[in-house]
Order: sequence, then C-alpha cells, then structure tokens
Amino acid sequence: MEHFIVSARKYRPQTFKDVVGQQAITNTLLNAIENNHLAQALLFTGPRGVGKTTCARILAKMINSDGSETEEEDFAFNIFELDAASNNSVDDIRSLTDQVRIPPQVGKYKVYIIDEVHMLSQAAFNAFLKTLEEPPKHCVFILATTEKHKIIPTILSRCQIFDFKRITVTDTKKYLTYIAQEQGITAEDDALHIIAQKADGAMRDALSIFDRVVSFSGKNLTRQAVTENLNVLDYETYFKSTDLILENKIPELLIQFNETLSKGFDGHHYIAGLASHFRDLLVCQSEQTLELLEVGDDTKLKYQEQSRKASHSFLVRGIELANDCDLKYKSSRNQRLLVELCIMQLASITFDGEKKNSKHYIIPASYFKSKGITPIPVVIPKKTEVKENSDHLEIKEVDKVEKPKEVVAAHANKPLPKIDLKNDHRTSGLSLKSIKAKKEHLIRQMEVVIDVEDLPKEEVTEDAFLKTWKSYVELLHKKGEKIMASILEMDTPKLDNTSIKITFPNETLKVELERAQYPLMEYLRKTLKNYDLKLDISVNEEASKKYVFTDQDKYEKLKEKNPNIELLRTTFGLDIN
Repeated sequence: MEHFIVSARKYRPQTFKDVVGQQAITNTLLNAIENNHLAQALLFTGPRGVGKTTCARILAKMINSDGSETEEEDFAFNIFELDAASNNSVDDIRSLTDQVRIPPQVGKYKVYIIDEVHMLSQAAFNAFLKTLEEPPKHCVFILATTEKHKIIPTILSRCQIFDFKRITVTDTKKYLTYIAQEQGITAEDDALHIIAQKADGAMRDALSIFDRVVSFSGKNLTRQAVTENLNVLDYETYFKSTDLILENKIPELLIQFNETLSKGFDGHHYIAGLASHFRDLLVCQSEQTLELLEVGDDTKLKYQEQSRKASHSFLVRGIELANDCDLKYKSSRNQRLLVELCIMQLASITFDGEKKNSKHYIIPASYFKSKGITPIPVVIPKKTEVKENSDHLEIKEVDKVEKPKEVVAAHANKPLPKIDLKNDHRTSGLSLKSIKAKKEHLIRQMEVVIDVEDLPKEEVTEDAFLKTWKSYVELLHKKGEKIMASILEMDTPKLDNTSIKITFPNETLKVELERAQYPLMEYLRKTLKNYDLKLDISVNEEASKKYVFTDQDKYEKLKEKNPNIELLRTTFGLDIN
C-alpha cells in the first residue's frame, strides 16, 4: 500500500509565486531580499492556515540561496523551527540564545522560526528581548502567531510585522480547481465553492476538506456529495424557503423547516443561513454590489432571478427579523418555536389578508324586502329663504332657495361686528366640546324617520328572555370575549315589559356595556322577534359590597355546588379560614 500524503503537505508552496492570496506580503519580502532591506526580526500574524509558516520556510530558503545549489537543497541545517506551545519556558529560550552565537556551516544565515510565539511565558519573553533586539549578523528570527494581542509590546516594537489576511473564496476555489486537475478529479464548480466557503479563509482547512470529500465520493465531485458529507445546507434549501415565503405558504414552510431539522441541522444554522441568503439577494439587486456575491456562475444566475421577485423593503425587513431571531436563539427556552415564529413572520410580510374591495355599493330596496325589513325613508331638510325687514331678518322655509341679490349686497356693505377678545368664549375647532357640538348639529340637519310598524313585536316571556341572554353569553365565551361575558354574568337582568333592566356596582361596567350594547340588542331582538326591546343600565354602589366574599361566603358557595364538602369538613374536623 502506497503511503498517502495529504494535499496540504503535498501541494505546499515552494516559492512565493505559489503562495495563494498573500501577494502584498510576498512582493514585499521579495523586494526586501533583492534590495538587502530584510529586517532581522519578523513577525507573521494572521488566521490559521493562510501561509505564515510556509512563507517563513520559503524566506529562510531564499536568503541562503546563492544560485549555485541544487533545487533539492532545503538548507535544513540552517533552519530551526521551535514550537513555543511546548517550549515556552525560560530554559528553552536560554538554550536558543546559546545556539544563536554559533555561525552557520552552510549558507549565510541561521533562521529561527518560532511558531505560536504568543504561548511563551512572561519570563521567557523577557529573556528573549535582548537577543531579539541585537541578534548576530548571521541570524534571522521569524515569529509566527495567530493571536498578536497576546504578545507583549516590547516584543512587537522589535519586530517588523506582516499581517496575513484570510484567503478569499474565489482564490481558494481557483486553487482547488488546480489541485483537482492535477489529481484527475472531475469537480463541479458549486462543489468546490461550498468547500471554499466551509474553509472560512484557511487554505489548509480547504485542502483537508477536499481530501475528505474525495475519499467519500471518488473521482467525481458533485455538489450533492459535498453537502451530504459536510452536512451543510446547500443553496437549494434557501431558494425553496424564500419562494415559499414570497408566496405566503406558511404550512409548507413549516414542513420544510421540520425536514431540515430531521436531517440533523439545528434551527440556529438554518435561520443564520436564511439571513445570509437574503443578504445575497439584496446584493444582486444592484450592479454595483454584484461583485460582493461570492458564488459560482450558475448559482449567481439563480440569485439574480430570485432577487427580481423580492422587493428591497421585503429583504431589508427579512434580514432584520432573521438577525433578531439569531440573537435571541441561544437565550430562548423554546428554540424551535422561536425559529417557527420568525419564518411565519417572514411569510406574513407581504400578506395583506383578505383584501377588501374599495368600491362603494348601494344596497337595493329588494334586499331589505327579502329580509323582511322595511327601508328607512329619509326626510331631506328644507332650504331657508332670508328676507330683510326694517328691524329683523325673516327666515322662511322653501324648497329651493335663491337669495335676492339686493339682500346680499346690503349685507356686504355692512361693517363687520367688532370682537372683544377679552370676553370672547368661542370654542376651539379641535376641542372635545366643538366636536360634540358639530356632531349634534349634523344630527339636527337630517331627520331620519324609521317606520317600525312592519318590524316584529312578539310577546317575550321571562324564561325565553333569560335563555336567550345566557346563549349570548355562551357565544361570547366561544369567541374569546371573556371580559364582556363576565360583565354580562355579574347581574341577572330583569325584563319589565320591553325594558331590560340590569344593575352594576360601578360606572366603569356601565360604560363598557354601553359600548358593546349594539350587537347584544341586535341578537336579542332578532332571536326574540321583538324590536321594541330596550336596555336600561343603572349603577348601585351598594351592590358592590356583595362581591366582597368572606371565607364563610366562599364556603357556602362551594357547599351549594357540592354538599359532600360539609361531610368532609365534619369528618376531619376542618376549620374554615
């Protein structure tokens, strides 16, 4: 069996040209070597797997090369790699400083690469300061770390710092394409893109994932195989979710979310991905921001097509809701319900409910006749005619008013009366008093005569009335209007001829019933077939006392419902308190 070498080691760059995504740093190092401007202490910092140690090895090899050596020469005797995570004591640093004094046997420089330098102890850092500041001419220190903030400032001030950046998804995908071609593997563009996204800017992670997926799927690398092996939600899930949201299909959306959970994904992963999907759709709506979309060409077309279906306001509101759910997820006790509520809100953004028709229809008289109701005749108020006498104005009602021109002219020539602002008690047009007066004025302008002769007026018995009253209360309970149902149950109404009398202990309950009396009276009149019924509500402050029950009163009430309670009390000798 042939020994397998992982891609991260097999395809490790041997020159600065092979380093992916760090052109600014590699160009700077090349110019420093060519112009002999290389510092003797360098600090490489950045995320994991972006090429810090690789660039340190390439640099160590280049500064020792003079052109006469062979390609296989790696100057291993001149390069010393120290893992500061396990060699972090003062004794380790003292041993290092003792070796620094000895010049190299081959080449010009001895290069010390100290990886994870932030793991050194405080005493080790202090012991390393003097050597780092004034090393021998034949010595170069290259420090590498992922956490620069943990290094003391005195070390940072003695080093030339190079900040390595995360490798972009595009650069990672290009390098994976090159490796797939080298190994004779057929890979879909979307499959490599998912691997590049999963790597999160680290080339070493991308190559490790690539090896794992190749072991799973063989020489044919597909998007479906990658998503199954990496257990990631692919684009299709979010495309389908967004379509269901835009079509307001809440049941189908909840079923799809349940299927996502059954595949092993958690709700946090789903809602965070949905927010990112909305962000990508928002990016697609402008040509200027289209370059921010880091997806394959085929997937980009799908994003552009779906972005035309969604409005800008919908996407902004959707991102806001999904992000709010993302923030609340960890602290929520019912995380699944939180995500389900969020996606239902998302599906309701563009849902207006039953759209009402804005047209105004005139109800024909035949409709009322079919219901047994006589249409209400309306008496139009008569116009008035104004005549001027010597000492007063005479107002006369006429069918049509044509005001005499001379009267208008006479009034036009009269001076306006002076208004005394100090004693002026006119009401503001926005006050409650003026609004009430305006309503009364409008009512007086139109006299509506209701002909109630044809409406039913059957005799109503006390039992039938109470039965109908209780049925209405039960109807309120079914509708969920518990407060109004409780108000109607507080007192038993009495029927006096056509007057329904009910008494409440305070004014608040009276006001509440007055507001809700119209559906109540409509129900009573139609059910009892008597349109003369009227509601008479009164307030009796003394009646409130009967609602303050003592312990004895409560016990008596319970005993009325279940007489066995008295037997229980006497058997065990219980007290009422």
